[in-house]
Amino acid sequence: MCGVTLVGGGELIPAFVTFALTIAPCLVAADGGADAVLALGLAPQAVIGDLDSLSDAARQVLAPAVLHLLAEQVTTDFDKCLRNIDAPFILALGFTGARIDHALAAFHALVRHADRRCLILGPTDLCFVAPARLHLHLPVGTRFSLFPMAPVRAASQGLRWPLDGLAFAPDRQIGTSNETSAPDVHLTVDAPVMLVILPLDCLTAVIAAVTPGTAAPAVRGE
Repeated sequence: MCGVTLVGGGELIPAFVTFALTIAPCLVAADGGADAVLALGLAPQAVIGDLDSLSDAARQVLAPAVLHLLAEQVTTDFDKCLRNIDAPFILALGFTGARIDHALAAFHALVRHADRRCLILGPTDLCFVAPARLHLHLPVGTRFSLFPMAPVRAASQGLRWPLDGLAFAPDRQIGTSNETSAPDVHLTVDAPVMLVILPLDCLTAVIAAVTPGTAAPAVRGE
């Protein structure tokens, strides 16, 4: 019933993993992410994936019951994790970074499993799929970017450039580099395919908005 910190095989900031665990204390690794977790002196409660990136050294350390092999090669390990984790919310680290293809695949999986309430965290930003109705309390002037992964219509209150009447699509209208013009931002979308991208220090507000009733400690930007 607690949040899950899900670690992938991409670049990790050790202090950031420790911080995420204070909010989402259940630690899960996606395939080779287990090696990164073990290198930090942490033990994952589960490792999920096709396990083709998991080192022999990690296999020797981890109990067999921790390993959850899903051998199919059609989906990514991140996708496998999202569809097999049931939690109030997931903080995903190590899924963006140097490889653009990996980042795009992660955003694809995020939309495929929009019901999972997963937030992808990077060194400076966070990203999640907008629910049908979203209410966020943020400082005025906060960067508020939107990127549609498929055609979608949206309406807004509290943004400098309103969204009403716009037909969003990845090859047409996008909504990056908008910003808040009021403390309360209201967003509605007609399909769960709109990515919301915010500064990392909005994490507490986002968790409260997408998981009503879930408490999270205060977050300060680094």
